[in-house]
Amino acid sequence: MSSHTLSVLVSNRPGVLARIAGLFSRRGFNIDSLTVGPTLDPDISRMTVRANVESLTALEQIVKQLNKLIEVYKIIELEPGAVDRELVLVKVHCPEQRRSEIIDVIRLFRAHAVDVGADSITVEITGSADKITALVELLLPYGIIELATSGHVALSRGAKSINEKKRPALAKR
Repeated sequence: MSSHTLSVLVSNRPGVLARIAGLFSRRGFNIDSLTVGPTLDPDISRMTVRANVESLTALEQIVKQLNKLIEVYKIIELEPGAVDRELVLVKVHCPEQRRSEIIDVIRLFRAHAVDVGADSITVEITGSADKITALVELLLPYGIIELATSGHVALSRGAKSINEKKRPALAKR
């Protein structure tokens, strides 16, 4: 199986997320990451979906099925070199005598301490999956108490765009 990232412009209405997630589920594809947020147009949301599929044929099938949904305006598969980021919060066990050591580690990754308690520190990091994995692995020996991830958001590099303003068909829907 290989991981693919789709950027999907959809109608910003209740139930759209459930319909799209259900379509993946019915086809037997696991969604690794799913993020949804508004665009400049309040009637349109951008979904970034990362899923594992067994073949390009399977990916083509899922894209065709998505295109059949009236709430889906446009879909592109993002290239592997796309700008791809994730936000992660990590709460780490942090006794006072090891605090400066942990802060030195998080500074190496340009992460930030967003909460410091008597025995814990919460770290915020934004970056690629590789960067986040590397920091988490370095923090594991200290004792990770809790971890929360935002999911991936991604955009194509350069001028290539899935810009919602360039779709005359959108006004007809």
